Amino acid sequence: MTPRRDAAKRVIPPRPLTAAVVSVSFVVLLYLVELVDVVLPLELDQYGIVARSLDGLDGVLWAPLLHDGWSHLFANTWPVAVFAFLAMAGGPGQWLLVTAVIWIVGGLGVWLTSADHTVTIGASGLAFGWLAFLLVRGVFSRSLAQLAVAVVLLALWGGMLWGVFPGTPGVSWQGHLFGAVGGVLAAWLVARADRRKRPTPRPELPGSLGG
Repeated sequence: MTPRRDAAKRVIPPRPLTAAVVSVSFVVLLYLVELVDVVLPLELDQYGIVARSLDGLDGVLWAPLLHDGWSHLFANTWPVAVFAFLAMAGGPGQWLLVTAVIWIVGGLGVWLTSADHTVTIGASGLAFGWLAFLLVRGVFSRSLAQLAVAVVLLALWGGMLWGVFPGTPGVSWQGHLFGAVGGVLAAWLVARADRRKRPTPRPELPGSLGG
């Protein structure tokens, strides 16, 4: 198996300490933003995604960083930290691409489909996106190890997937659904890029000798 092939099937980030620092730093950022919002206060929640409003479209960039109080943030902390860490198995560059796809696809999906005048905030869309990415990547890469991790994640957090369906008042099922769609799209893009980068074996000419 080639090194590139090994990388595509990797389960743990190649630099676990760096990955842990990145995931924890992102969580710390979320807490700092909430702390600033509470202490000053700045009413930052108004900068979330406002459905189908041009003024609220920039909320796609800010919404995952904002939370409706500490309980909202506490609920997202462990999924965000764990999924962000595991999603760095392909390296920090790939993680940035995956995160950007989930961030934008999830945010635009919320902006297009949420009820009029609703404001959506929270990092749960990212968590759903990373979870979907982790569940699907093993299928694309045909990695038994990644599929085994997916089974464990389903056992621990499978109940989260019900969040993609309507039903819970005050919870953005659109953010969960389109975050997951972004995660699946990111897994497909990563698999496609990996296939393109694999060296194509050259057919041996008749009469040639292998070294």
